[in-house]
Amino acid sequence: MTALPDSRGYFGRFGGRFVPETLTKTLNKIEEAYNHFKKDDKMQKTLNSLLSTYAGRPTPLYFAERLSEKFGIEIYLKREDLVHTGSHKLNNALGQGLLAKYMGKSRLIAETGAGQHGVATATVAALLGMECEVFMGRTDMERQSPNVKRMRLLGAKVTAVDSGSKTLKDAINAAMRDWVKTCQNTHYLIGSVVGAHPFPMIVRDFQSVISKEAILQILDAAGVYPDYVIAAVGGGSNAAGIFAHFKDIEGVKLIGVEAGGISPKEGEHSAKLNYGRPGIIHGNHTYLLQTKEGNVLPVHSISAGLDYPAVGAEHSYFHEKGIAQYVTCTDDQALSAFKELTMTEGIIPALESSHALGYVIANQDRFRGKKVLVNLSGRGDKDMPIVEKEFDL
Repeated sequence: MTALPDSRGYFGRFGGRFVPETLTKTLNKIEEAYNHFKKDDKMQKTLNSLLSTYAGRPTPLYFAERLSEKFGIEIYLKREDLVHTGSHKLNNALGQGLLAKYMGKSRLIAETGAGQHGVATATVAALLGMECEVFMGRTDMERQSPNVKRMRLLGAKVTAVDSGSKTLKDAINAAMRDWVKTCQNTHYLIGSVVGAHPFPMIVRDFQSVISKEAILQILDAAGVYPDYVIAAVGGGSNAAGIFAHFKDIEGVKLIGVEAGGISPKEGEHSAKLNYGRPGIIHGNHTYLLQTKEGNVLPVHSISAGLDYPAVGAEHSYFHEKGIAQYVTCTDDQALSAFKELTMTEGIIPALESSHALGYVIANQDRFRGKKVLVNLSGRGDKDMPIVEKEFDL
């Protein structure tokens, strides 16, 4: 695994820890506990057992034969949509849930946009017998209603956030306000590679199981490494997971796909690495969409999991160092890919994952004759309220 972040939580000039004094001790304790947790054979055995028997890992690598034939591209899908609860989010939730128990915490809180991380956290809380509260922007609650019902069914309290744009950024703000007051008994189970150190490192490490499996699976299936590894990027956890074991392999190009939304105009997309600049948000220094005065700009994506105005610090580092390329996919291109995969392969993808595939299809000339590994980070059940309107079902 990579040597970054450094001891202060930096990936180059990005990352770090910019939080109130009240949280500094808590973050230090989490970092210390995590370092012990990683080396605790019993805890690692428990985590690996749950990833296998509960989450359903390893997830398969699927060669999309009909889709590949149609576009002249060898397309392989890492099937994170088949993880219990429907996305890659459970990989991290299981790890952090066990870490919280290890630290003696009795309550989990989480933010959620698409609802997948909220469901994963509520699931782990039920599994481990912990109290759970999930903060979700009211706009996201309305467009991802199936997941709201799932969280409540699992025993979680879902708290609507009515401030700001009523989406993921605001849910994180609300969760952090709660955590400042309750950190004695509460663990904030952050769902992406965002926030203050050590969270970006912890989430990446728990998600790296994706590429740990995929690197062996692609060699078994294709006999060689892929030419491209592609993943959608909101906060960036599924991309961090699939990039982790491929980033040092010569000849493998990494592509992160941001939400191009409707247009490059301010407020009509969520492409921070393409149109943003570095600043501080939610406790770390990273690329974000902001005004000249430093105020966070409104963002848009048809996908509730991608409309976050910032990105994980490691992705900012990869972007500046040229380790990965970051591109965009529009709402329409993502919807087209959603329908294409569903009709061609019988797999209904999440709108987040549809952005990764959408970029491949929209730029098929670039990938023709190449081996492309796409991280299919989640399934699309949660997106039916959005999709049924778009396709008049």
